[in-house]
Amino acid sequence: MPDKTSPAVPPERLYTVTQLAKELGVTARAIRFYEDKGLILPRRAGTTRVYTHRDRARMILILRGKRLGFSLREIREYLELYTIDTSQASQIRLLLKLVRARLAALEEQERALAEILGELREVERQAAAALESKQLSRKRAAG
Repeated sequence: MPDKTSPAVPPERLYTVTQLAKELGVTARAIRFYEDKGLILPRRAGTTRVYTHRDRARMILILRGKRLGFSLREIREYLELYTIDTSQASQIRLLLKLVRARLAALEEQERALAEILGELREVERQAAAALESKQLSRKRAAG
């Protein structure tokens, strides 16, 4: 008989690969890819993989890391700190280091893109001017 003094603990929500994929807006194949890389470790219920709330949270971090341009190695390093440092101070320091490096790289890309866009606009201007000049010459010669 259950102890009336202790509250009932609700069972942990488990997800199938299909449910988790649908909820996160990715394919089941993507989830299996991250599983193969060891970034998430689902449980087994017979032959079915089941994912916990922790796996879901890790997938959210993985997907965010990929969206922000971090490598799988960097994401793995970040995730591993969850289990190593319960205070999360090491994790936050690593995150800060990774974010600053990514920002620097993106700012450099932004400068390079601005330069390329400027050059392309100049080439576009010159080509349009040359084309207009050729069309004016033809009209004069015909008229």
